[in-house]
Amino acid sequence: QAQLVESGGGLVQPGGSLRLSCAASTSIFGIITMAWYRQAPGKERELVASITIGGDTIYADSVKGRFTISGDDAKSTMYLQMNSLKPGDTAVYYCRYRTVGMNYWGKGTLVTVSS
Repeated sequence: QAQLVESGGGLVQPGGSLRLSCAASTSIFGIITMAWYRQAPGKERELVASITIGGDTIYADSVKGRFTISGDDAKSTMYLQMNSLKPGDTAVYYCRYRTVGMNYWGKGTLVTVSS
């Protein structure tokens, strides 16, 4: 079974930018949606952004205008461009791909926004 691996996390100052990537260990066929979630300490995992194969996107209100999701289902890759980062964006970020009958999750990458 394919595995997802996130990369690009790290420590950044408020106002800075990071670009997260998600790649699959092998090609995943039949992807319907690709999404980024995050989980901050002591909080539940929440949806950050999602994109369908048709290119329709959804963003959490807290990241609208700052984050941009993009994906290439043919290459089973996905990105999250994060600008104007705030301390409240600090969390472990997870990627998820959904196909018919299957959900694939990565193990997460830590993003810390702090001065």
